[in-house]
Amino acid sequence: MINRRTFLHSAAATATLVALGIPIEAIAANRVKFGSASPFSFDTLIAQAKALAQKPYQPQPTPPRAILDRIDYAAHGQIKYKTDYALFADGPGQFPVTFFHLGRFFQSPVHMYLIDEKAPKAREIIYDESYFDMPNDSPARELPRGSGFSGFRFQESRRGDQEKLDWHKNDWVAFLGASYFRAIGDLYQYGLSARGIAIDVAQAGKSEEFPNFTHFYFTVPDDNSDTVVIYAMLDGPSICGAYKFTMQRGAGVTMEIDTALFLRRDIDRFGIAPVTSMYWFSESVKGTGTDWRPEVHDSDGLALWSGAGEHIWRPLNNPGQTTASAFGDNNPRGFGLLQRDRNFDHYQDGVHYERRPSLWVEPLEGWGQGAVQLIEIPTDDEIHDNVVAMWVPSAKAAAGNSYRLRYKLDWQKDEPFPSTLARCVATRLGNGGVPGQPRPKNVRKFMVEFLGGPLEKLAFGEKPEAVLTASRGTFSYVFTEAVPDGVAGHWRAQFDLTVEGPEPVDMRLYLRLKDQTLSETWLFLYDPFQTRTVYGS
Repeated sequence: MINRRTFLHSAAATATLVALGIPIEAIAANRVKFGSASPFSFDTLIAQAKALAQKPYQPQPTPPRAILDRIDYAAHGQIKYKTDYALFADGPGQFPVTFFHLGRFFQSPVHMYLIDEKAPKAREIIYDESYFDMPNDSPARELPRGSGFSGFRFQESRRGDQEKLDWHKNDWVAFLGASYFRAIGDLYQYGLSARGIAIDVAQAGKSEEFPNFTHFYFTVPDDNSDTVVIYAMLDGPSICGAYKFTMQRGAGVTMEIDTALFLRRDIDRFGIAPVTSMYWFSESVKGTGTDWRPEVHDSDGLALWSGAGEHIWRPLNNPGQTTASAFGDNNPRGFGLLQRDRNFDHYQDGVHYERRPSLWVEPLEGWGQGAVQLIEIPTDDEIHDNVVAMWVPSAKAAAGNSYRLRYKLDWQKDEPFPSTLARCVATRLGNGGVPGQPRPKNVRKFMVEFLGGPLEKLAFGEKPEAVLTASRGTFSYVFTEAVPDGVAGHWRAQFDLTVEGPEPVDMRLYLRLKDQTLSETWLFLYDPFQTRTVYGS
């Protein structure tokens, strides 16, 4: 039954939507409140970002922090957006939009707008606590009217099989906190995150800066499309920017990003297309009694496809101290943090780390000279994102600089452009030497496994050669062998590394047969001090 209050609320919303040029019959059930209209275009948003960068940074006003601080993790979890108030709950388009509430960990209000591209104008979606289910004693009820939202998410298709994937309970992309966003892959799991930009991550003598997406603009989706388009404004002490996200929900999620960035200040480490993940431990290095699970990570390696066409695999580390690795390149074809290990038995956890998506970054235009930089930060728990991968240009990021960038993000279970060569599937470390004999000090044994590609076609008696180099130290007991598991094309390279002193060692390995390269290139940063504390030698 529709009562008078519901009718009046719906009528007011309908009048606003009519003004936006959205068909009444397509969205009449929508009850969110809208502000007045203002002109909008992507070019206008870019011009606003450029003008804003010429002015001193002014943080967005926030509601009373004393109230927000009381909306802790538990209290925030009890605040749920009512799907009856979802944008596009009855169309147009497949994917309704719901919003996140402010709280202790998400204190910066984000302005949300609906665009009428025919006008073209945008109207702000006005916050109202009635959009949310929350306990009667929730601190959120004490917030002033119109306090704002902290983020949003696109729900799954309202046209899909609701018994299998109910849109009211399932979403596929979420933007929440600073410039963070994430999407599910084709295994229906969230995991690692992306960011709009990374400013001075792990830069000596400087604190990392976290600019915010301050405004989001939603286009009215095409009724028969699997794609949604949003725009965003980024603002922070050192940078302003305008973004366009074209996001497609297919087997996984694909995003095309078009951004214009303007620098207020010099930036020492300017991270473009940053990817953030968690790596605690894996089969490589794990201390005795660290945890009951064999492995815990959202990603297990950094994959690189260089401008020269080389495919590289760099297993992740949980280092003893923060480390930064740089992989110099010219116009890279792509990079990403991947979760290659898809075996549940290797994790034994009901949160299903084996289903976490991989995220691949593909430049759509030349990025020139620079480096993919990998930042690894020590962690003793799975609750911390401690890995960042990003593109850092060689040229100085100076105040007054501007950048126009286009790139694609693929959230899938695998990289979109896998090598035809054998892939690295495991890296194992142990004490060096020979079993049954005294183990020498300062010697570490490595077992690096490769699978597939040309290794599957080796003739009987053919044996690949391990091609090894290191920044320091000496190799011994180097050989290759087929892994005795009956799997065709599954080989491993084994070697001992002897090294004195605590300084890290960069290593490089690939397999070949005569002049034929058989595998992608394995890179590894070996920390003698860290592994000595684990293995005791």
